[in-house]
Amino acid sequence: MKKKVVLRLILVIMLQQFCSCTDSAKVDLIVRNATIYTVNPSFDMAQAMAIKDGKIIGIGPEHEILNKYVSEQIIDAKKQAIYPGFIDAHCHFVGYAKGLQQIDLVGTVSFEEVIERVLSFTKKTDNKFLLTDTSTSVKWIVGWGWDQNDWENKAYPTKEKLDALFPETPVFLVRIDGHAALVNQKALDINNITKSTKIEGGIVQLKNNQLTGILIDKAMEVVKHSVPKFSKEQLTEALLVAEQKLVAVGLTSVDDAELTLYEIELIDELQQQNKLQLNVYAMISATPELLDYYLEKGPYKTEKLNVRSFKFYADGALGSRGACLLHPYSDAPNEYGLLMNTPEFYQKYALLIAEKGFQMNTHCIGDSANRLILNVYKEVLKTTNDKRWRIEHAQLIHSDDFKKFSEINVIPSIQPTHATSDMYWAKDRLGEERTKNAYAYQQLLSENGIVALGTDFPIEDISPIKTFYAAVFRKDVKGFPKDGFQLENSLSREQALKGMTIWAAISNFEENEKGSLEVGKKADFIMLDKDIMKISAEEVLKTNVLQTFIDGKLVFSN
Repeated sequence: MKKKVVLRLILVIMLQQFCSCTDSAKVDLIVRNATIYTVNPSFDMAQAMAIKDGKIIGIGPEHEILNKYVSEQIIDAKKQAIYPGFIDAHCHFVGYAKGLQQIDLVGTVSFEEVIERVLSFTKKTDNKFLLTDTSTSVKWIVGWGWDQNDWENKAYPTKEKLDALFPETPVFLVRIDGHAALVNQKALDINNITKSTKIEGGIVQLKNNQLTGILIDKAMEVVKHSVPKFSKEQLTEALLVAEQKLVAVGLTSVDDAELTLYEIELIDELQQQNKLQLNVYAMISATPELLDYYLEKGPYKTEKLNVRSFKFYADGALGSRGACLLHPYSDAPNEYGLLMNTPEFYQKYALLIAEKGFQMNTHCIGDSANRLILNVYKEVLKTTNDKRWRIEHAQLIHSDDFKKFSEINVIPSIQPTHATSDMYWAKDRLGEERTKNAYAYQQLLSENGIVALGTDFPIEDISPIKTFYAAVFRKDVKGFPKDGFQLENSLSREQALKGMTIWAAISNFEENEKGSLEVGKKADFIMLDKDIMKISAEEVLKTNVLQTFIDGKLVFSN
């Protein structure tokens, strides 16, 4: 009798187990034994998640996920930290891709080293990325990344050496901020730039009434437009090479801050062909031609591409003294910087953009530029709203203007590594008092409740880990300064993580599909070898990405 009872009990248990297995839902991937930062509204932690068709369909305690789902692919995370895929809210993906194929001038310590790198590059005989004007067969020498602020002689370089070395070959060498360039006489001649040339919104620099070869902002753009374009094959290869570098540092989405129609259509084509996995939020370059085209066409969105914003420039950069200030530069008492367009230009298009449902994102560095654009926004937006218009950089804000961010719900799109790159010379440009209102990230956050974080790469390093480090610790990679740069404006670890994930997604109108690890959202996530929410500042910089997933698919593994 007892044997029958025992056998019956065993049979019941086996049936229950069988039913439990057959009731379990089959999924594409289960991640278990993990330390998952969901970055949901409650900032909950989880141990496991289930993924099907590129979306998260279950997340929570491990026993719940393993009891409910089965999969042929199960990843044991071994307690490693998992985060939503990082979003770079302001960068130049296409520009970075092109730059990887041109002369790298980043980190040069003198103009002599710039010349050395140019000569080394031009001696390569197998350089398939050398840009050639097909109509004239003229080859151009193009480089990027020099910064005279890093040199012992901090004055702008001049073109004489380039003229002597390359009398018949145009040379175009862009400063690291992308707002100034050094060109040789051949490049000036091709573009008919002389001592008497005046360009609105730009500077053709003269010294002793002679051209130096330095062009700032719109003057630089004149020459830039004559530089031969990448072929479709060249640009495709460059984008795919760049993508691998970005996913390797944990980026799953990028906001490209200035794209042309051709570039947007190529990105779309590569994504549709499943050649490019990276998600792209496209800011359309705000030229009159593209404004007219897209305002007529309207926003455009796919699973991986979102085209609904325009990128404007109000002013230049602080490093090249192109940032537009209310009062003169402390180290150049006769200079105020410059506006890239008239106030009427911004007013006209702000109204049109609001009517057509686009987002307006404007590069503003100086306090004068920030004030102008905030006032333009206010005229159109009036009061609180959900337009999510952005100020890109928001680097120097007059104390009277911070409140405008909250009054009209403008999102500050900021780049923490700018603070730690500029801190060596920012006081020279601005003086002690104005610098206190520069790179004021915590103060900006307090106004509107969110900040979107990015890098502005290739101006800064592509690494979002360095973004996190600079935001929280306000130090350079060598640990300087010991107590942090204007530490009162640092972000907490939670704030920094949100700025690189859910707040960045909100700034892109994409918070319902990405930015946190929640049921129904894209399975874009990364696994790190250290938990950046808990380790020391020094250890944060040593953190590596182990794996990156986009739409539940492994796109990088270390």
